[in-house]
Amino acid sequence: MSEATQYHTIEGEFPMQHGVLRQPSIAFETWGTLNFQKDNAILLFTGLSPSAHAASSEQDRTPGWWEPMIGEDKPVDTSKYFVICINSLGSCFGSTGPASIDPATGENYRLAFPVLTIEDIARAGHAVIESMGITKLHTVMGASMGGMTAVAHSVLFPEAAESLVSISSSARPVTYSIALRSLQREMIRSDADWNSGDYDGAGPTMGMRLARKLGMLTYRGSAELAQRFGLERVAEARQTNDPFGIDFEVESYLESHAKKFVGAFDANCYLYLSRAMDLFDIADHGGTLENGLARVGAKRALVIGVESDTLFPIAQQRELAEGLDDGERDVEFKALPSVQGHDAFLVDMDRFRPLLCDFFNCSMNQPGQLKSAS
Repeated sequence: MSEATQYHTIEGEFPMQHGVLRQPSIAFETWGTLNFQKDNAILLFTGLSPSAHAASSEQDRTPGWWEPMIGEDKPVDTSKYFVICINSLGSCFGSTGPASIDPATGENYRLAFPVLTIEDIARAGHAVIESMGITKLHTVMGASMGGMTAVAHSVLFPEAAESLVSISSSARPVTYSIALRSLQREMIRSDADWNSGDYDGAGPTMGMRLARKLGMLTYRGSAELAQRFGLERVAEARQTNDPFGIDFEVESYLESHAKKFVGAFDANCYLYLSRAMDLFDIADHGGTLENGLARVGAKRALVIGVESDTLFPIAQQRELAEGLDDGERDVEFKALPSVQGHDAFLVDMDRFRPLLCDFFNCSMNQPGQLKSAS
């Protein structure tokens, strides 16, 4: 864990949609200073695999996963805002999850951990801000799975945040993405070392490697891979005698990312968080997509999508923005032409930084019109 990581223990029983946890702990990090009115806080939810270490700080100078975005004189300016990044319930970076010890048994939860939902993650994050005495957030935001959680939070706690930012996310998954994540989970569960979730040590390393490789193909755009690697072969010195070994640089790229992931993320935690994304549907809150989004309490929203994103297609971003545009809410939709696919929000800073800078530093537009740009 980061040296800057803090923890909030939820006292007593924490009810989930499919079970109960006793005294779960939620890991988080903060940047900036909460003002006297306690109304300058930004609640940030992460994607599936990041920790709460979104940016460096005095306590931990290690660069965070969103380092270019958070800090003084950056789009999310910590001289102005108090930023709270939550490590998701169910993760393995400090928050209670399948890899944690069940206080009732003294053993790891493993598959005894209750089925996890995006709503559970949102409620756990809200418990953190309640512990700080924050009753009104400036913004709730997130990217990928974090965007789903931000939308869920604004539905579950409609009075909690004035603004909502959803990046490369959606109000529900598409069938194609469910199928991809299902295949990733099958890769892990088919590894003999998974042992029905009852493993010690490294666990199902082969399954995790394959799942990560498939994941990388869904996170990046095909045009970007073609630009970066083309048909380039690996150097002769790196080749092996294996007739089916790594010959192409794109294969080497996937292998490198897979090796970094194995051992850094718990397999059962991955399964639970991946499934939570599939289970999320805002229509569960009102019967239809329209009714569910009508329950979003934020009065201002920014929805950003990337045209080359296959995991959260741009049509989903448009669907979310149009569903939020009720004639009273100030909604802005941005479709970006980045070739870097789903992960563009982590790497294409030239396109993303200006949008967030404008959102957090300009005055509100007149409500009633959906502003769209490509």
